[in-house]
Amino acid sequence: MSVRFSASLCAMIVVGLGASTARAGDGAPSYSRDVRPILASTCFKCHGPDEGARQAELRLDTPEGAAADRDGKRAIVPGNLESSELVRRITNADPAEKMPPSDSGKSLTAAQIDTLRRWVQSGGKYEKHWAFVPPSRPAVPAVKNTAWPRNEIDRFVLARLEAEGLGPSPEADRYALVRRVYLDLIGLPPTPEEADAFVADRDPQAYEMLVERLLASQHYGERWARPWLDLARYSDTNGYEKDRNRSIWPYRDWVIRALNADMPFDQFTIEQLAGDMLPGATLDQRSATGFHRNTMLNEEGGIDPLEFRFHAMVDRVATTGTVWLGLSLGCAQCHSHKYDPISHTDYYRVMGLLNNADEPDVNVPDPAVAQRRREIEEQIAGLEAALPQQFPPTAGVGPIEARRKQNFESALARFIDAERARATAWTVLRPHEMKTNLPKLEVLADGSIYSTGDITKRDVFTLKLRMNEVAGPVTALRLEVLPDERLPGGGPGRAYYEGQKGDFFLSDVSAKVAGKPVAFHSASVSYGQIAIGSGDAKGQNVFDGDGSTGWSTAQREGQPHQLVLNFAQPLDAAAELELEMLFERHFAASLGRFRLSATSATTPPVAKDMPVEVEAALARDPATWSNAERSTVQRHFLNTAPELAEARKQIDQLQSQLPAYPTTMVFEARPADNPRHTVRYHRGEYLQPREEVSPGLPEFLAGSAGGPSDRLAFARWLVSEKDPLAARVTVNRAWQAFFGSGIVRSTGDFGTQAELPSHPELLDWLACEFVDGGWSLKKLHRMMVCSAAYRQSAHVSPELLARDPQNRLLARGPRVRVEAEIVRDLVLAASGLLSAKMGGPSVYPPQPDSVTALSYGEMKWDPSAGEDRYRRSLYTFSKRTAPFAAYLTFDAPTGENCVAARERSNTPLQALTLLNDEMFLEASRALAARAAAAHSDSPQLCATSIFRRLLTRPPAESELADLLQFRDAQLSRLKSGELDAAAICKEQPPSPELAAWVMVARALMNLDETVTK
Repeated sequence: MSVRFSASLCAMIVVGLGASTARAGDGAPSYSRDVRPILASTCFKCHGPDEGARQAELRLDTPEGAAADRDGKRAIVPGNLESSELVRRITNADPAEKMPPSDSGKSLTAAQIDTLRRWVQSGGKYEKHWAFVPPSRPAVPAVKNTAWPRNEIDRFVLARLEAEGLGPSPEADRYALVRRVYLDLIGLPPTPEEADAFVADRDPQAYEMLVERLLASQHYGERWARPWLDLARYSDTNGYEKDRNRSIWPYRDWVIRALNADMPFDQFTIEQLAGDMLPGATLDQRSATGFHRNTMLNEEGGIDPLEFRFHAMVDRVATTGTVWLGLSLGCAQCHSHKYDPISHTDYYRVMGLLNNADEPDVNVPDPAVAQRRREIEEQIAGLEAALPQQFPPTAGVGPIEARRKQNFESALARFIDAERARATAWTVLRPHEMKTNLPKLEVLADGSIYSTGDITKRDVFTLKLRMNEVAGPVTALRLEVLPDERLPGGGPGRAYYEGQKGDFFLSDVSAKVAGKPVAFHSASVSYGQIAIGSGDAKGQNVFDGDGSTGWSTAQREGQPHQLVLNFAQPLDAAAELELEMLFERHFAASLGRFRLSATSATTPPVAKDMPVEVEAALARDPATWSNAERSTVQRHFLNTAPELAEARKQIDQLQSQLPAYPTTMVFEARPADNPRHTVRYHRGEYLQPREEVSPGLPEFLAGSAGGPSDRLAFARWLVSEKDPLAARVTVNRAWQAFFGSGIVRSTGDFGTQAELPSHPELLDWLACEFVDGGWSLKKLHRMMVCSAAYRQSAHVSPELLARDPQNRLLARGPRVRVEAEIVRDLVLAASGLLSAKMGGPSVYPPQPDSVTALSYGEMKWDPSAGEDRYRRSLYTFSKRTAPFAAYLTFDAPTGENCVAARERSNTPLQALTLLNDEMFLEASRALAARAAAAHSDSPQLCATSIFRRLLTRPPAESELADLLQFRDAQLSRLKSGELDAAAICKEQPPSPELAAWVMVARALMNLDETVTK
């Protein structure tokens, strides 16, 4: 054998999957069940899909590769053990020949070798990975115990149990069952009264009717939004170093509404991935695209915005792969996937499907905000209309109103005369040619220029302008920077970052005529400031040769401003001017909308802090003014006249009170004439772009008919019959939520490295049922919680625990710790503090200031007042670099990455949090006070009330006795002064009796049963 071929099998290592071995005499091994796990774990890394890592040009993940002739040898010759080099090498006793090599420290077990031998002997047949084959509805199996199943789910579960010689557990007691289904469907515990009503209801359909009520509850959407937001990596801040606040809570509220309305999951998918591309897209559908705007945003000075946009796209590809495909697409960013058939190029083709979108913010109408704005604007309009009557009267005799009018008209006439003497007639210039380094410039109907597309830290706009519309030699240029609601912060610039949103930085302006430089003599601005505390930005900055000075209008975004440049020598009106504008800063900050004008005025004009339409009117004879122009001039005079400064203070105050509409972050499809092209990046490095790639799917998913070529088509493909994965992945996540782990344990990875499904036929049946049922999540959830499998008792015998410690056979009910947010919500609900208010901006429950004190900007965590202090945990403000401490303690994610399955832990810190965190202390005080007030004459009833509000079930006699004994012991310590009643109750005068009940509530909150379903 050649050395070249002997190196080809050196990657084999021991495999540990129990399902990957087959006993001798069991018949032909299944490639999917028995053989692929061995090859995937031991061979595919070096002999799989990744051509860059492939050794000896041997590929074992395809039959063609395994059967290829190499130096007269074939790795696999179907049915012929002697001619199959694979078999010879794994059974060879010679250390120089044996695979895996002796220096690897690995060896194949006898069972694994036997499996591979029998597979080759039986024909070495390859099969497509089960997850890549579209699901087909399997027949529902027959079972012996026909009395147990309540729906088809149970027949699949029971068939597996009977095959294993096991039976199901009895149904859980009704108190455990009602608590379980409440926590699962709405994320809140039942009240004792609700639990008692269910337990007492002997209607055979009592449980099903309860499920219907919970599915119809508005709390259903709140509970199920949380795991979806884990997938969407939702957060209220941008992440990275500065981690500033962002407004994207309208997306969170959209998710809640969609789930409550049982929006079909296919529509739910399409609107989140491409709602903006739907015909006549509504604001709701645009808001839904916030799913992929949840990526982090780096605002650190000096970063390349396009590089971090690339990192955002990397996250979007990986997240899409996890959420809808259950594939680790992210593994192919730097090289072809080592285990799944996803090439390096395929990865960037998928990126291309998502890449052609801009990322604006949009206003979200809010009725309360709109009403308040109307009220204030009506007050402003009334005050402005009354301004002429506020003008001081002239001295003398006669009616005061007549003298006031006379003074107003005289002052207005003087203003017009004075300003006419300074007014300049400007002619708007429309470029006939425009070039940029990257942004796309478009001339609008009013002659202004609008910038779209990507921007960089160094943008250059080159405009060619004909002067022939100007009467006479051109002496000056005027640059108007204009606001636009489509721009960040309303413009006029395109800076996106908080603190600079809507700003721009014009570093340099230069001009040429016929290729020769044209000099500027002087310049002026209507307003200029580079940053807070930096002083004024002068007009001369743009041609002083120092790019760090420049012109900016910081702190006055959303307003128009002017820069006037006076030429050193007039330009011939027949000249063609080439104007270059350089925008260079440590952050991307080019202009978003602007307009150029020229004049032939002989007196050097200056930039004016007045609307251009006012100056245009003042430059003409008032006799030619229309009524509208006259009103415009008069309105400007009223808004600037020093005589009315005091009267305008109230108007200014009202304008400062105008509430802004909420905004949310969305996708917006780029215009067809300005697409963003996607390239392959060598080794996944942003600085190593290679060839352009066309949008598309990996070949194994696209099939012979091809696949989608844009984002909307991709979204539709994901929830079509052509995608074998989305329905399986979605039902598996739901199964995980109800039963503690998925039918496929690796919820976000259905690839060849994933553990095989515990119940593959059930998974496919559920996927088909989900699709045939209209992609209804509520139908899916109803089916799962109404099954007998779900209703089983969670008690486990030592024998069953030893046989199936992870409950993969589903011989018992789920017993798992609830999510972090539900821990807090159930305690707040039990205490009576929980607010039912839904939606709106995120809130700030109490937590120590130290949690956020060390984050960027030393964010101060000011706890919300009133009911906002006790909102559901879904609405808690989420800061990526300083997550809410109590949730993090209970394994909540940070929002930095897509999370398909949370970690689940049980730590001392969790117990300490339940005992000592201020919000849990508040809840224990409220719960104790409520119980003590209702049962002041009965310690037994008071203890029972506290117990049941937290655990739902009534306490056993021994438990009640223990509680009362504990309460008496604490009361004794309180009365003796060993414990401080005032500190415990936070009230004066202190009540030792109430403080003792607070101690009881704290102890019960800390029980494992309290935070377990």
